[in-house]
Formats: sequence, C-alpha cells, structure tokens
Amino acid sequence: MSNPVCLVTGVGPGTGSAIVRRFATDYEVAMLARSADRLDDLATELDNAHAYACDVTDGAALDAVLDKVRADLGAPTVLVHNAVGGAFGDFLSIDEETLRRNFEVNTMALLHLGQALVPAMIEAGGGAVICTGNTSAYRGRAGFSGFAPTKAAQRILAESMARHAGPLGVHVGYVAIDAVIDLEWTRKRNPEKPDDYYCRPVDIAEHVWQVAHQPKSAWTFDTVIRPFGEVW
Repeated sequence: MSNPVCLVTGVGPGTGSAIVRRFATDYEVAMLARSADRLDDLATELDNAHAYACDVTDGAALDAVLDKVRADLGAPTVLVHNAVGGAFGDFLSIDEETLRRNFEVNTMALLHLGQALVPAMIEAGGGAVICTGNTSAYRGRAGFSGFAPTKAAQRILAESMARHAGPLGVHVGYVAIDAVIDLEWTRKRNPEKPDDYYCRPVDIAEHVWQVAHQPKSAWTFDTVIRPFGEVW
C-alpha cells in the first residue's frame, strides 16, 4: 500500500463512519467494530476502507486483527480510538460489571492499542493517537457512575501517553465532544430540538483530522468541541 494507514475503532453509523470517510481520502483505513455488516457496507462504499470485525475488549482477538492489518495494509501511523462503552446508572443501582465493561472498552483497549501500535510510530519518527471522549471525562454527574469514571481514566491515560510519546515524536490528543451528536436515534429522542442543537459527525471528523495533522510546533492535547448554542 502506498497510502499511510489509519486505524479507527468503534466504527458506528455516526462519528466513527464520518471519521473513516474523512481519513479515507488520503489513508488506507482499517475499520474496527463488533458489527461486520456495518463495516462491510462502508468497505463497499469506500475503496480505501477495510473491514475488521473485532471486540476491542478481547485482547487475543485484537492482537490477531492488528497483525492482519499490518500484513494487509502496513503499520498504522494514526490511531483513532472511538470505541465507547456507555451504559449508565447511579452508583446505587449499577452493578460492578457495568463499570468493568465500560472500563475495558474505554480505557484498557486504549492501553492495549497504544502498546501495540505506538512503538512502531516512534521508530518511524512520527504518528498520532487521537481519542474521542466527552465531558464525562471531566465531571461525574449523578447518573453517570458506570461511565464517567472510565472516561476520566481514559483521558488521564491518554495524557500520560502524550507526556511519554510526545517528546518521541508521536502526538496524542483527546477530543471531547460536549454535545448531542446528530444521529437518527438522537433526533427521534429530541424531536423538538432545532438543527443547531446537534453536533454533526462530519464536523467532528474534520476536527479529529485537524488534530491528527497539527504541526509539531503547535500540538494540542485537550480540545473540547460543542455547537455554538451549547450551554457550558
């Protein structure tokens, strides 16, 4: 493959698919998600998008997929960890497995992917790891006890990765989305909301692209994006 390689986890119908479409203009994109059907549809639509069905919490399966990506496409120079475990509940009602599962998706998978892919980026002299998050990484609201702790841990892990890998030439950034993302199901849940209420996946994808391609003299770690009307 002559194009560089980008690996995107959590390729769903919204942000993940938009990120794939944005990067597929210049990259070979390895798409990871549990649903093979969804990935196959995108792979049919986009010549540079390649489907790899995988649960990122299964370490052995993830390692096998990463080996296949390297064999098929080459070593990724960009990783976008967009997979998210998002079950909610207050601390009195959630079970331990809810928190554990979300931690596996949000935090442990980032660690696994970083350990597997960043050494080759360092050796190559550059690369980028971008993690998509939200404001649960900064605050613990009452009904988010099964989710916010895992996103906060994810962000702190990403910051630790940035402090280690940055001086070695690899940019690690955290993109927090303070918004309701414009999806079919979010529209149905909020039928009275105007278009300006939502953050469009294509615009999130463009921001992720920009962070991944910042010049070394002006890297950012934390960015928070929101629609202009969002209260904050």
